[in-house]
Amino acid sequence: MPVQPLSQKEIEDRLRELPGWSVENARLTRSYRLPDHFAATALVVHVAQIQQELDHHSDLTLGYDTVALSVHTHSAGGALTEKDFALAERVEAAATAHGAR
Repeated sequence: MPVQPLSQKEIEDRLRELPGWSVENARLTRSYRLPDHFAATALVVHVAQIQQELDHHSDLTLGYDTVALSVHTHSAGGALTEKDFALAERVEAAATAHGAR
């Protein structure tokens, strides 16, 4: 079943539920700062596991003590879909558990 793009209102409503997340260049994005490089690396591994479970993958960038994500749904023509927000919710919970701010 193909995924449907969210409307602008649906995107705005969902963003209110995810403080710190934003839409930049038609992608759902978020950056996290972690206590150190090991914690940032552990978060990247955790996010990779979540992405495998959801079969939906973001672009991840690992810095010394930072992790940045950027995602949209390729199969919906690069639009934002429920899949992107489901991923963001799972990543947000994982990031909190890793001490991210």
